[in-house]
Amino acid sequence: MPNGGCEQLPQAQRRREQADDGEDDRRAGGAGMVAFGFVGAAAAVLRPDAGGAADALPSLAGGFAGALALSVLSGRLTPAATPSGDEGVGAGWSRRGFLLAASATTVAATGAGVLGRAVNGRRGRGAAASRNAVVLPPPASPAPAIPRGAVLNVPGISAFTTPNRDFYRVDTALVVPRIDAGTWRLRIHGKGVARPRTYTFEDLLSRPLSERDITLTCVSNEVGGPYAGNARWLGVPLAELLRETGVRPPSQGGPADQLVARSVDGMTLGPPVEDVLDGRDAMLAVGMNGEPLPFDHGFPVRMLVPGLYGYVSACKWLTDLELTTFDAYDPYWVKRTWARRAPVKTQSRIDTPKPFARPPAGTVIVAGVAWAQHRGIASVDIRVDDGPWQQAELAAQDTVDAKDPVATAASNNPALSTLVAAVKKAGLVDTLNNARDITVFAPTNDAFAKIPKADLDKVLADKALLTKILTYHVVGRPLTPRQLENGSFETLQKGMLTSSGSGSGQSYKVNGSANVVCGNVRTANAQVYIIDTVLMPK
Repeated sequence: MPNGGCEQLPQAQRRREQADDGEDDRRAGGAGMVAFGFVGAAAAVLRPDAGGAADALPSLAGGFAGALALSVLSGRLTPAATPSGDEGVGAGWSRRGFLLAASATTVAATGAGVLGRAVNGRRGRGAAASRNAVVLPPPASPAPAIPRGAVLNVPGISAFTTPNRDFYRVDTALVVPRIDAGTWRLRIHGKGVARPRTYTFEDLLSRPLSERDITLTCVSNEVGGPYAGNARWLGVPLAELLRETGVRPPSQGGPADQLVARSVDGMTLGPPVEDVLDGRDAMLAVGMNGEPLPFDHGFPVRMLVPGLYGYVSACKWLTDLELTTFDAYDPYWVKRTWARRAPVKTQSRIDTPKPFARPPAGTVIVAGVAWAQHRGIASVDIRVDDGPWQQAELAAQDTVDAKDPVATAASNNPALSTLVAAVKKAGLVDTLNNARDITVFAPTNDAFAKIPKADLDKVLADKALLTKILTYHVVGRPLTPRQLENGSFETLQKGMLTSSGSGSGQSYKVNGSANVVCGNVRTANAQVYIIDTVLMPK
């Protein structure tokens, strides 16, 4: 070739250079596979619910197996040379060698998969066994029976109690944590915690448990959406745990205004301390609809704060509670510009007819659900197209999860102002507010007006007599409407009162003369039946 031209390389040299290039590529690819294996191993052992170093084995095995497979298979795809050393007639691919190598790789990959399933399955079986071994104790404070009229026999309407399998799930967990209850721990610490504590699962089960019907809803629930559910939860009252460690709400001088809940998967939620301690049924739930929490819903323990949207209160797989301030820390969703405080708004949903349904001509029943925690539903109105608004027939209301204890709640009702004044004169405000799970028959102002003024003034001036009369209106346990149909109950005054009637809590008489004018009203610590006559002990 003339000077400055290109000289053609011998074919053998070209093959050597190609082989060298292929070897470099295989090494680089293999190193990448191994690197991904180490990344997966690190992620496995750093997971909050990791079971130890053994969790790294599947990822490491997969990384090395991938590197080996890449090296062997790419090597088998190198063109085979002819006996003369030239490519051309007779050159080909080593098909048999490639198939043998591919088969070996498949076996190795299958082995790695079996190893991974064995490791993960062992941890999962341990968690499942711990859940299966849980025996939930009976509640010290059982939930009131669901009022007879709360469950409507209307085709298409959602169940009053949402089954666990149908309860909505919204979280950021790519893999549902499976926690062994035997190794689970909960730490309470932070600002204003005078006595930091760490609890085991057995510690919680050994405490008096409360059972409550609580509705949860997601702030992302669209109109008519499915992200709302009502279940019967069993758990430890959260306020009691916090007070045992010395926590006080900001209104009583406590330094922390936010309770940050941390999950084993790293999620953080932060309800206001004031809300947790204001008397509502905030709890650390261990049971759901009569069974231990399902893994999907937070086994072994999740937090519930009624009246707040789930993204600030319903922490699943709970492991840590830290008292802090809103200024000092932003939980997960707040960092993403969501609101810090998130009270549930009044909402409703039409269950039947379904969207785009074509009901037959004639009368069509429209039915659904409505909820407003701490407030209750007074009325629901509906209209079709541009027609008139029509008031819906309400089912019996189960509970509003009112946050005020009974004496405080009564002070907010103008129709009970005489009763409130009498309770204050007798010095019973703290007694009633601090009592747990009582029933109060509350006489209206008109009931007191039936008593001649001179007699009423005499009673109000005699603290001992007034206390005797007022405590005769209180029963030391919660009474449902069904129990009032034909009941006899001992009061705090030690006398007996009787009840009779039927209905959803209003068609009843007490001691044969006092009518229940408003029944089954729930406060933070009592069932209240408002009556039209003052009861007199014998």
